[in-house]
Amino acid sequence: MAHRPAATRLTPPGWLTASLRPKAAPVPWAAAARASVALAAPLAVGTATGRPGYGALVSMGALSGVIGDTADAYRMRVFNIAVPQLFGALGILLGTLVYGAGWTAVAVLTAVALVSGMISSIGAVASVSGLLLLLNAVVGAGLPLPSPWWLPPGLLLLGGLLVLGLTLLAWPLRGGAPERSAVAGTYRSVADFLEAAGTPGADDARQALTQSLNQSYDLLLARRARRHGRSPTLVRLLAQLNAAIPVVEAASAAQLRPREYGPLPPDYPAAVRELAAAVERGRVGPTPPPALPDPAGPSTRALVAAIGHARAVAHEPAPDPYAGDDPLGRPAALQVRARRATHALLLSRASWRYGLRLALCIGLAQILVSVIAVPRSYWVSLTVTFVLKPDFGSVFSRAVLRALGTAAGLLIAIPVLAEVPHGWWDVPVMAALATLIPVLSAKGYAFQTAAITPVILLLSDLLNHRGFHLVLPRLYDSLIGCGIALLTGYLLWPDSWHTRIGERLADAVADTAAYVSLAFTTAPGADQPARARYRRRLYRDLSAVRSEFQRALTEPPPVGARAEAWWPLVIAVERIVDTTTATRVRVEHGAPAPSPAEVGAVVRELGDLAGALRSGGPLPEAGPDVLPPDCALGRLHREVQAARAVVPS
Repeated sequence: MAHRPAATRLTPPGWLTASLRPKAAPVPWAAAARASVALAAPLAVGTATGRPGYGALVSMGALSGVIGDTADAYRMRVFNIAVPQLFGALGILLGTLVYGAGWTAVAVLTAVALVSGMISSIGAVASVSGLLLLLNAVVGAGLPLPSPWWLPPGLLLLGGLLVLGLTLLAWPLRGGAPERSAVAGTYRSVADFLEAAGTPGADDARQALTQSLNQSYDLLLARRARRHGRSPTLVRLLAQLNAAIPVVEAASAAQLRPREYGPLPPDYPAAVRELAAAVERGRVGPTPPPALPDPAGPSTRALVAAIGHARAVAHEPAPDPYAGDDPLGRPAALQVRARRATHALLLSRASWRYGLRLALCIGLAQILVSVIAVPRSYWVSLTVTFVLKPDFGSVFSRAVLRALGTAAGLLIAIPVLAEVPHGWWDVPVMAALATLIPVLSAKGYAFQTAAITPVILLLSDLLNHRGFHLVLPRLYDSLIGCGIALLTGYLLWPDSWHTRIGERLADAVADTAAYVSLAFTTAPGADQPARARYRRRLYRDLSAVRSEFQRALTEPPPVGARAEAWWPLVIAVERIVDTTTATRVRVEHGAPAPSPAEVGAVVRELGDLAGALRSGGPLPEAGPDVLPPDCALGRLHREVQAARAVVPS
């Protein structure tokens, strides 16, 4: 019998190597300097005043602020740092109140875990808030902290305020720079998509464009929802971003233009790059128009018109203050958003599923360390919290990466805890370790864990004074926590054995059917705001599909192997969305309009496809409607048929 070569037998699985591969990311120098100062300065003050434990608690609060500072716009950064800090202070307060309380502490931490998991379903800021609520409750219940009861929460809040203050130092000088950079980046993504038209790299360029659009709208709309009144800068940026949408649509049409027209001239992406530069510099006023080739068909006519419109908006001295709102709908009132969040928290199945899953694992971890003597057992629950946070991705891969990252972090911590004496030496060591957190966090979860582990160990040692003896217990505790998360939160949890790719695809197909019905049954230019909102929903749907697909690929067999079977359909659905947009653009610029019968046939087939994906049942047979290949929706119909042919059985 032939044996496989040793190199093949020893090759690690693809889901693991993909997770361990460092992401390409620039070094965040400003964030690294900010983290170094924020974590080292409190230790210096604590050492100078003879209160190193107080300094360690302030640095813990600063560490939470550094980890949570993930936004770009300054107003969002204030919100992202300040709100989670309040929940973290509440968590440390609850933990200190049940320190040494035995089974009462088990019950309280399990309840906090339930609330933490449920909060995660509301949004990104709520997710970080729930994480800090649970993490700090575990720390407070597991470590002896200084009294009185209000001191630990106050010191943690002080650390968060320090990070917030350092973050806002550049606000007067760079107030709107992150937003301008985001919108300019979207225009550059459009130019990249135009350059890739008709090439094998078009799919990747379109995916990058979709992601850039989502990020820009998230940035601007979140800021708009928090402002009272209308900022001229924000109005201008929203108008410029909205003006990019027709260019995106025309780019989709250019991607599908007939081959006899030849490749797309480079003048078009060059003109869009000029717009990106104008947006980033904030340049206004009249400028000479770019020299574009004469249009050769509906697609390039649409592209010329869209670039001209975007250019007019980009250089407009005073845009209409209402132009940025109408296509997207006004932000909901604060009371409406609060009501939606409460409904999602209390009545959503995902909210209760996440909360119960996390509470079960935290409860088991606390029971285990209560009946078995585990030194400094709070680290077990900390590990469970980081691994099992439901909205952070694959539980299995995070458990493996957490174990590997902790082991790497312990290798860094061993010489620090063994050789560095307490006192002023802690300050430069912490300054050096803290710079690694933003740098390695951008590379992936295992790298982030390796950077955070020695920092937490050094801060814990300032409170416990156990030195080198912390190292091996932390490794054992991490392995125990990973084991609990894998067994109870993954292997025995029903949701772990299937993906939601089909559900996400069903949403995308159903929204595409609604968009087809709206786009081809209204007069050109009519109901433009509704179409804009449907396009935004489609972009969201496609991003959700890709995110779920990438998450599923990191799962081990059989889940990862099943996910791969969805890939042809993912591509097919994306092509349907692109073809729908391109066909609408072509119709608006001179191509024949489809008949109601054509629209009805395509909508019915899309509805059947969405229903089959959502239910998991067989796909109904195609209806009696047969569209001729040369009809207005012929290409779209063929894309729908191709998608139906690759539905996984």
